[in-house]
Amino acid sequence: MTAQAAQEKTILRYEVLGARRFSNYWWALVISIGGTGFFLAGLSSYFRVNLLPIGDPIELVFIPQGIAMGFYGVAGLLLATYLWLTILWNVGGGYNEFDRAAGQIKIFRQGYPGKNRKVEVSCRANDVQSIRVSIREGISPQRSLYLRIKGRGDIPLTRVGQPLPLTQIENQAAEIAKFLNVPMEGL
Repeated sequence: MTAQAAQEKTILRYEVLGARRFSNYWWALVISIGGTGFFLAGLSSYFRVNLLPIGDPIELVFIPQGIAMGFYGVAGLLLATYLWLTILWNVGGGYNEFDRAAGQIKIFRQGYPGKNRKVEVSCRANDVQSIRVSIREGISPQRSLYLRIKGRGDIPLTRVGQPLPLTQIENQAAEIAKFLNVPMEGL
């Protein structure tokens, strides 16, 4: 048995997808295009020069239509900038690492730039009471895994937003519970 094979059996690591998912790229692109279009329509109405390849915004009366278009364009571009920066910084991305040999658990997530950019929670594996599975179906389904720690409460292990498939949640919970030799709750 190689050293790497032995290490693979003592460390269990899950990557957590943050803001860099397809839906965020899609909405950032759509809002960027829409915000740019509204902004250019507002400018076209003010300068009386057609800045758009489609439509004829020169015919818009600057007050109130052109100002409204410009305002919506600025709002859209600000929202798009926020989305692109969130994707660039990969907010919410990170990993969950369970190290059986060292008896340590490390939960790491990226945040917004600043003093608390990196969120890191560490605890001993002996302090883990259980792996809790929370499943709520309906219009806004929620499927989450939590690490229940003695004296600390529950620490979320799954990503925020788009819920993971039920089989993936169940398999991940079972694998972590077996790896840490703790019970599962909620199933």
